[in-house]
Amino acid sequence: MVATGDMDPPIMVHYELYNFYQNYRRYTTSKDLSQLLGSLSQDSVSALYCEPLNVMGGIRINPCGLIANTLFNDVITLDSIIGPDGEPINAPLVEQGIAWRSDLEWKFAQPEGFASEDCSSCDACDCGELNAQGERAWSCNEPYVDQDGTCWRYFYPQDNTTQYLYETYPMVVSPLEGVTNEHFIVWMRTAALPRFRKLYGYIEQPIPAGSTLTFRIQANFAVERLRGAKALVVGNTYIFGGKNPWLGLLFLVVGVIAAVLGSLFLLKDILAPRRLADKRYLSYKED
Repeated sequence: MVATGDMDPPIMVHYELYNFYQNYRRYTTSKDLSQLLGSLSQDSVSALYCEPLNVMGGIRINPCGLIANTLFNDVITLDSIIGPDGEPINAPLVEQGIAWRSDLEWKFAQPEGFASEDCSSCDACDCGELNAQGERAWSCNEPYVDQDGTCWRYFYPQDNTTQYLYETYPMVVSPLEGVTNEHFIVWMRTAALPRFRKLYGYIEQPIPAGSTLTFRIQANFAVERLRGAKALVVGNTYIFGGKNPWLGLLFLVVGVIAAVLGSLFLLKDILAPRRLADKRYLSYKED
């Protein structure tokens, strides 16, 4: 895509979905809040809300419910930005800091008993190591390698009978993050309208007009059966949000209605004024 004007940081990168009803009541209640906070136990009410995506084939889904298990799982990568002079602009797509801080601190946590450990090398990362009781100390089958090349081993409780988020969406969620992944947290805050945007990341460098941005998208999220569509939106946001012509139109319509009604009331007051302290408009309580 080509920048039609100068953009100052932060430059927001949103994905937009059409005809996806996150506001449907059955959808918005389909979650287990205590499970998202790390609890391994589940009450009967939460289990009912999560159906039919709670236990499948004897495997417990964690996190359960419709919201968590319809996560937008397209992988968006900013390959390059070429300025109008043909020179590349070093401006990576930042995917941290996109979720509300309150959500990160108070609403989402890894399951109770989760543990992780970084290793000095991948060869030293033995996932099959046993603890003092002769049980496996780590649930991983092989070490996880992060973006910096560091190898990690990790432990998830009840891993043999539970499918965790990183197993459902391995392209988006790492086993070290789980439900604390910010893309997941952004998705869990449901939208009010069937056409909505959610923040995927942001760019911290200015981009001059005429620059060409090249994105590589691994399209995993299917919209055909929804009779919907999806789009990538890049732009600035302001105090009232992003560019939205409907907001200006709404202000104009409300202003015109208020002006017409005000003119009618003024005309009525001029043609047929109501005399101050007119006793005809008083009613007396009879004894």
